[in-house]
Amino acid sequence: MYKLCFFVPVIDAETTKDAVFQAGGGRIGDYDCCAWQTLGQGQFRPLDGSNPHLGEHGQLERVDELKVELVCEDRLIRDVVAAMKRAHPYEEPAYEVYRLENF
Repeated sequence: MYKLCFFVPVIDAETTKDAVFQAGGGRIGDYDCCAWQTLGQGQFRPLDGSNPHLGEHGQLERVDELKVELVCEDRLIRDVVAAMKRAHPYEEPAYEVYRLENF
């Protein structure tokens, strides 16, 4: 199993999560669409050459975002990450992937 964590603007969270769930992420036993999410504030400054979804070049942008965490089967992790990237509004989404151990 893997754990996928990604950061997404609140307004775009449901669309992005739906894409991840459709690709097979967030399944635990007889349950699907399983995730943990917490609200926080992200920040970034778009540099020259970027195509920002929010904000303007050279200006620091702060936005309410969710950190979404979910599990994913080994065989699906690449497809799930790809689905998240396609659905995510940012051209460079921030995300983390961790390999999990079962005990």
